[in-house]
Amino acid sequence: MSKRKTIIMPCSGIGKVHGLIAREATYAAADMANAETLCLALLVSGDKDARAKIKDADCIAIDGCPKLCAAKNVEMAGGRVVKSVRVVDSFRGHRGAEPGTATALADDGWKIVREIAADIACGLGKSEVK
Repeated sequence: MSKRKTIIMPCSGIGKVHGLIAREATYAAADMANAETLCLALLVSGDKDARAKIKDADCIAIDGCPKLCAAKNVEMAGGRVVKSVRVVDSFRGHRGAEPGTATALADDGWKIVREIAADIACGLGKSEVK
């Protein structure tokens, strides 16, 4: 990846556990990698400051579902998505997992959060995982 600032952008994913995992993985990865995150709603609503931040950064989108709202909206705002993560794909290695609900993660959900966050942090050169 380049030396540009990195912004990790989660989908909004309200009402589904996949969206909650996307948001929690974003917070964990941003913390591990000392990266920024940005509110998708600000970007979608056309906030001038949010759009300026996106244009000057490499963006990692974490989407809960295959609709890829975060990745698509970053690109529509003129941003560059250098990595796109689909939470639904993370479940392939966790058949039978019980991740929790849209409002509270269970142990399986937190395990998936940590895996996604660690993968992103490692990709950003941060090998230390909390």
